[in-house]
Amino acid sequence: MGALIYYLVLPFIYLLSLLPFPVLYLFSDLLFPLFYYVIGYRKKVVFKNLRNAFPEKTDKEIKKIAMAFFHYLCDLFLETFKTLTISKETMLKHCAMDPDAEALFAKMAAENKSIILVMGHMGNWEWAGNTFSLTCPQQLFVIYHPIANKYFNGLMHDMRSRFGSKLIPMKDTFRQMLANRRIVNSTAFIADQTPLPDNAYWTTFLNQETPVFKGTGLIAKKLNLPVIYVNIQRIKRGYYVLNAEMLIEDPATLSEDDITEMHTKRLEQDIIAQPETWLWSHKRWKHKRPVA
Repeated sequence: MGALIYYLVLPFIYLLSLLPFPVLYLFSDLLFPLFYYVIGYRKKVVFKNLRNAFPEKTDKEIKKIAMAFFHYLCDLFLETFKTLTISKETMLKHCAMDPDAEALFAKMAAENKSIILVMGHMGNWEWAGNTFSLTCPQQLFVIYHPIANKYFNGLMHDMRSRFGSKLIPMKDTFRQMLANRRIVNSTAFIADQTPLPDNAYWTTFLNQETPVFKGTGLIAKKLNLPVIYVNIQRIKRGYYVLNAEMLIEDPATLSEDDITEMHTKRLEQDIIAQPETWLWSHKRWKHKRPVA
């Protein structure tokens, strides 16, 4: 059944990827009312997350952010499939790297330093990986969760690796990073996923008790890798800029929890600044802090 659905949908996906951007976004405009008003995709989750994150905002303000998010989610969905056929030149036009970020990555490469990139599900993170691989000298490795359907997982793997990025399944993260130490590389962690509560670092994030994966801090210390925070800012519809800043140059001077706290708070700042481009439909707060 999985194979049948995949091969039925695949021609449509390729057709979407070939649409000119104005037509693609016109299709997104038509998709938005279906997602928001008819299907109501995770609408309760989105509104609950927003109200808890921004208790100071009025219902009108929350609704405005929610509607902007759903409209953006439709754009993001279609932009992701655009990766199947987009050219290198068009990719870099629509997702550019900030000159300061490019200089930072070039400096790290010149010093033969491998690095950890930490980011959230904010902006077009799929395009950001393409831009990094097309712009920077380091080999990019991206930590990811494989999709259960092996056919769609293969499609996503092909899209994410099309411009040179390589993927590491989350369960193999530390082993693969050890194996990769012989080359100068960057390993990207998307750090706003939901870990099991008993193995998480707990902090206050967007006004809520939140579990955070410890992996970034743990591996940064064990392998003594600088941590660079990455933000993908949406400039206007269909256009992004990848910003980066050195967050932790010497992880040996900090605890694992300190590192986790720093990148979580840094992401929180960006979400507050541009809330509609973060993944509010994710069930980020489904777990409760274990009672000691």
